[in-house]
Order: sequence, then structure tokens, then C-alpha cells
Amino acid sequence: MKKVLVLALSLTLGGFAAHAQTAATAPAQEKVAGPLIQFEEMKYDFGVIKQGDIVDHTFKFKNTGTAPLIISNIGVSCGCTTPDWTREPIMPGKSGTITAKFNSMGKMGMQNKVLTIESNSSAGNTMVALVGEVKDAASMTQASAAPAKTDVSTSADVDAKQKTKLGDAKIKAKHKKKS
Repeated sequence: MKKVLVLALSLTLGGFAAHAQTAATAPAQEKVAGPLIQFEEMKYDFGVIKQGDIVDHTFKFKNTGTAPLIISNIGVSCGCTTPDWTREPIMPGKSGTITAKFNSMGKMGMQNKVLTIESNSSAGNTMVALVGEVKDAASMTQASAAPAKTDVSTSADVDAKQKTKLGDAKIKAKHKKKS
């Protein structure tokens, strides 16, 4: 009976080991049939800008699929953002760009401008975004102005300066020629 149990356990463990080895050698990612858009970055943070500045950023992408990728339209979340993109079909393995221009005139505070890419990608519509903060020009100049330089001296600092001056005066007096 023990022999049958040990044999069954050995076969079970051997089966698991063989299955794990087969799964580990399987390809990590298979090519997708049809076009597939893949961006280098999905979000661009432009930081803090002053109202009225224009942010211009280019999103780069690659067609990692097996058929030509065609971008038919790019929708924007606001009229303050204008897109421009590679209009001709992007062949498999080739790259393209989408340039987004954000005009901050009339905008204040945190911004999240989403661009929806409509294409024939097998993944469907894709979104990228411009994010950052718009501040009013007056607050930007106040924040960036250097603080006024103040000379704060302690009594020990004043004493040290006076002793140095006294020492310099004594040295000059010793080196004076007698007439």
C-alpha cells in the first residue's frame, strides 16, 4: 500500500514539475492580429505654468500590431487643446506622433486635458493626457521674487567684527614709521 501511495505522489509531483517547465518556456507576449497602438508615455506633466502660457508636447507611439494603424480622429476634452497627428497609415513596427498644444489663457488651477485617440487599433480607443497647474501671472512673480536680504547679526557676531577691526588698527599702528 505504501508503494502505491509513494508512486502516486511521485507521479503527481512529476506532472506538476513538467507543467511548470512548459509554462515557463511559453512566449511571454504573442503578436496581436491587426494594428495595435503603444505609447511611450500616457501622461505628460507640464508642472506649474503661468496663465496665458502655451504648452506644446509630442506623444510618441509605435504600431506593435501586424497591420497598418490608422488614426481617424482625436477628440479633446476642451477647446483649449488642439491636436495634430501622423495622418498617413503607420505600418507594423513603425512609429508616429501626436502633438498636443494646450493654451492656458482663461484657465486656473489644476488641469487634466485628455485626448481620445480614435483609430483602428485592436485595443480600441486610447487616451493620453496633459496635466499640470496654471497659476495667475501675479502670483508667479511674487513666488519667484527673491526674498529681501536681511542682515541679522548676533551680539557675538558684532563683538567679533569689532575685535577684528581693533586688531587691524593695532597692526597698522605698530608698522607706522616714526618721523
